[in-house]
Formats: sequence, C-alpha cells, structure tokens
Amino acid sequence: MDGIMMSEHSFTPDADRSRDFRDALGRFATGVTVVTTLSEKGPLGITANSFAALSLEPALVMWAPGRFSRRFDAFAEAEHFAIHVLAADQLPLAEHFAGNGLDFDLPGIEIGAGDVPILPGCLARFECVRHAVYPGGDHAIVVGQVLRVTTRPGPGLSFFAGGYGAIGAD
Repeated sequence: MDGIMMSEHSFTPDADRSRDFRDALGRFATGVTVVTTLSEKGPLGITANSFAALSLEPALVMWAPGRFSRRFDAFAEAEHFAIHVLAADQLPLAEHFAGNGLDFDLPGIEIGAGDVPILPGCLARFECVRHAVYPGGDHAIVVGQVLRVTTRPGPGLSFFAGGYGAIGAD
C-alpha cells in the first residue's frame, strides 16, 4: 500500500501468547448475536459473535458457546434455540445478555419454536432445532437446523478489535 508502513508480527499461538492470539482473532469483524433457549432455570440468553451460515440445503447455521461460561451446559444441550442478529441500535441488548442471561424483563418478548424466547426488532432471527454438537477446544460447535427465519432491513451491530460499531446501510 502506498504511503503506509506495514509491520507484521508473527508468533506461534500457545498458552504464553493467548492474549496475542485473541487480539489477532479480533481483527476479523463479526456481527453480534444473542442466542436464546429455554433452560431448566427458565428463559436463557447469551451474547455471541461466533455465528456462521453452514448449509443452504438443509438450512443449517452454527455457533460456538464457550465452555468457560456458566451458561455452557444449557446451550450445548438445548433442543431448540434462536439466534438473533442484532441491529446497530441494539447494543444495549447485547450488553444486557452479556451480563445476565436470565433477565427477560424486556418489552416485546414472544415465544417461538420449542418455547424459546424471541427478541423483537432484530435484523434476522433463526429459530432452530439442534442438529449436532461437536467438540471445539474450549468451545462447542452447535449446529442448528433452521425451522423459521424472520428478517428486517437496517444496519447491523458489529464487533472488531474489542469494540462495537455499525456495518451496512440504513
């Protein structure tokens, strides 16, 4: 690139370089989701950016809850769940479920497939039934078969290098 001095930094990811590895992963911009399910304790939610499309036929998506989370078992074992892709103006919702997964005292909550709580106003929502769960190191890879999709237009909430932003057109 003209006029830009670029300096590369290479390393082998190991326990001593875990922060460097995490920072390198953070250089990939992602969308932000909230995943919801119905657990033994009631409705449960978690903020996640580890979401991706997997297959068009059949319609499959995947996400990866961390084993370090107190909510891990409930999500890894959930028969039904919903993945909500957040809009740029839904940062408070992302922060809410990053902190407290049991607090659903929010306006507009509905019930979807498998009695899963559904959040209003998201850019996309994928209501799923568990298709498979695979080990993924300190995470699990949860694959869901999509039963129903809901979308609306608008810019999305993004996450890059440890910070939130917006992506897309209004």
